[in-house]
Amino acid sequence: MYLKSLAFGIAALAAVPLFAQATGPQGLAEPKAPPETATKPDATPAIDPANVINIELSSGGTVSVLLRPDKAPKSVAQLKTLANRHFYDGLTFHRVIDGFMAQGGDPKGDGSGGSDLPNTPDEINDLPHFRGAMAMARTSAPNSGNSQFYIMLSANLQLDRGYTVVGRVIQGMKNADGIAQGEPPPVPTKMVRVYIGAPPADPSLPAPAIAGLPAAPVTLPPKPVATPAPVKKTIKH
Repeated sequence: MYLKSLAFGIAALAAVPLFAQATGPQGLAEPKAPPETATKPDATPAIDPANVINIELSSGGTVSVLLRPDKAPKSVAQLKTLANRHFYDGLTFHRVIDGFMAQGGDPKGDGSGGSDLPNTPDEINDLPHFRGAMAMARTSAPNSGNSQFYIMLSANLQLDRGYTVVGRVIQGMKNADGIAQGEPPPVPTKMVRVYIGAPPADPSLPAPAIAGLPAAPVTLPPKPVATPAPVKKTIKH
């Protein structure tokens, strides 16, 4: 069973010992009307293609997220760098809970991996965990975000100010709803390719061809572990 130390299992990322599993929001979401005192969304900025990350799914369609460098500049920069390096191409959503969230971005595919880039600092902000919000996964340690992220399938405002929200889906939310469920799913949905740019004209169709993409998915090698992991995940066979 995967270690679920954070708000819903979002794997330990590479700069922290790779065996310390990153987690997202803990527990199942209970979709309910938010209280009157719930955080209200701020004005959404104009859609700049340079701040849109598009995730083409093997289950069909593309999910487009408007990133918010004004709220989480370092985390957004990390996501853009990884997308431009085609790090996410071919990776899976390894933990998907119905009515809660879809977590992915781990090259190991089990919630314990990350990229070779340094971890990002926590950038807690006022963006709420509404349906469609995208946030960085992390371990229980501070400043441990790296490559893993999660997309909220329903609102859960209890997570607000606990994780770094980096943006929100602006197109293709129904495609996000179609991501295969499970921990892990029997047949995980893959990110066929992830790129920065304008959303596709029709989110139900595959994203437009982009010149220069490699023929096969490219992933970065895991960062060498310099110190023993404080917690190791036990995998039952």
